[in-house]
Amino acid sequence: QVMLVESGGGSVQAGGSLRLSCAASEGTVSNHVMGWFRQAPGKEREFVAATGYGGGTRYNEDVVKGRFTLFRDIAKDTVNLQMNSLKPEDTAVYFCACARGFELYTTRRMYTDWGQGTQVTVSS
Repeated sequence: QVMLVESGGGSVQAGGSLRLSCAASEGTVSNHVMGWFRQAPGKEREFVAATGYGGGTRYNEDVVKGRFTLFRDIAKDTVNLQMNSLKPEDTAVYFCACARGFELYTTRRMYTDWGQGTQVTVSS
């Protein structure tokens, strides 16, 4: 079983920044596709970003719009999501997840292990 623990959430004002971190079991980041999803109250969980073999990244541009950057640290087994220019609509619980395979999946069902999530609240 892969362990994933998110941190870095909090409350910020619109325009602020947060960096979310996902700490994974040893060896996870180098051997899995790592994704971030988010779920706002009353809404479906949606894809935010993913990274995988070779360090490539994929973003949900409808969500990110150039404001978020995903990067991984294989040595530390962490995947970080730098979020800038935050908006109230970014308010959600953010989840880290991992998948086995070679594509940067955007669908929730491809991810087999999930963290507990970290709350991000952006006030106007």
